[in-house]
Amino acid sequence: MKSWFRIAAILCLVCLSVPGAFAESVEYQIERMKDNVYRFTAGNYRSVFMVGDSGIFITDPLGKAAAQWLKRELGERFDVPVRYMAYSHNHVDHTMGGEVFADAGVTVLAHQYAAEDLAWTRAPTAMPDVTFEKELRVNLGADYVLLRYYGPNNGRGSVSMRFMPANVIHVVDWVVVGRMPYQNLPGYDIHGMIRSTRELLGEAPFELFIGGHAEAGGRKDVERYLQYLESLYAAVRDGMLEGKDLATLKADIRLPEFSDLKMYEAWLPSNIEGVYQTLIDQSYFNMREDIRPAP
Repeated sequence: MKSWFRIAAILCLVCLSVPGAFAESVEYQIERMKDNVYRFTAGNYRSVFMVGDSGIFITDPLGKAAAQWLKRELGERFDVPVRYMAYSHNHVDHTMGGEVFADAGVTVLAHQYAAEDLAWTRAPTAMPDVTFEKELRVNLGADYVLLRYYGPNNGRGSVSMRFMPANVIHVVDWVVVGRMPYQNLPGYDIHGMIRSTRELLGEAPFELFIGGHAEAGGRKDVERYLQYLESLYAAVRDGMLEGKDLATLKADIRLPEFSDLKMYEAWLPSNIEGVYQTLIDQSYFNMREDIRPAP
């Protein structure tokens, strides 16, 4: 990430045992990204919070230990309370620890599908108080956050959050800047990822993008991510239409124009596998009579 994004240095290095996706040694960090919008980092995970005149709006808690650390820091650094906590989607590696913030006076928000999944699966976190179908605006005095749902893309009920007037966009998992999508796309809908990213880019321009992983960036970074998704999908689809099996696709597809992305060598074969499996599971490519095995 460019140096001008790094306004705050590392605040704390905590060594503790954290269940789930985090390693045992977790680095916690708070950075002021733009105006009154901050990024909270816990290991490889990111969430965002905005400090308004009348309170604080936070996003994913990122686990109980991370949430406890963040709650202490917010109490020491700011003289306004947390008013809202919004889940980006249903996956527990982002939503765990919600109970730490679910005190009296804190409203928990989520898309209706994320809330439904958290309830059905009995996820060990705070359940949402308020849900929405397409769009939700949350006011914090002169500031506000706009949450939008684009349809399936990653998990259930994954949304974008636009923090205004700073005009910062926060998206978790289905857009990643400067890095490959995660391994074999577990829980992802490749069609939805492409469609949702196109819709996001079709909205009013944003000034800064902050993801749930990897780097922050600008519009060109998100455009390039979309180009990768489209190129990956087309390469796998066209190879399958030619009758190539998975091993052949992994050997043939390189996409060298994206070789600078982090985890390119390690995850490109897995990305190919993820799209391949999606085309079988969701589009039944294995049942198409027009496809013949390659000679």
